[in-house]
Amino acid sequence: MEETDHGGGDGSHWWWALASAAQLGWGVFSYRTGGTGDCRLMPVKAFGVASLFVGAAASAGFGLLRASGIHKVDDLKEVGANIRTGLGVRPRGTG
Repeated sequence: MEETDHGGGDGSHWWWALASAAQLGWGVFSYRTGGTGDCRLMPVKAFGVASLFVGAAASAGFGLLRASGIHKVDDLKEVGANIRTGLGVRPRGTG
């Protein structure tokens, strides 16, 4: 079976940053236009705007992880272990 390395230095973090900026811009635009239209749909519109802001934060976080070279869970565990070692905290057990 062939393993593929998605995002390994190919600049895919820029696509995540673009997606985050687009969602944030759309969320701000939707928030500023307010509640035009049918007032019975206001809860749905509010949920949609909130979803845009949450999606923008998630896309930005994922892009940040990709840009910093963290592509797998094992990479994130290694970063956590390095932080704990740097702080002088005893390493966690593997269990």
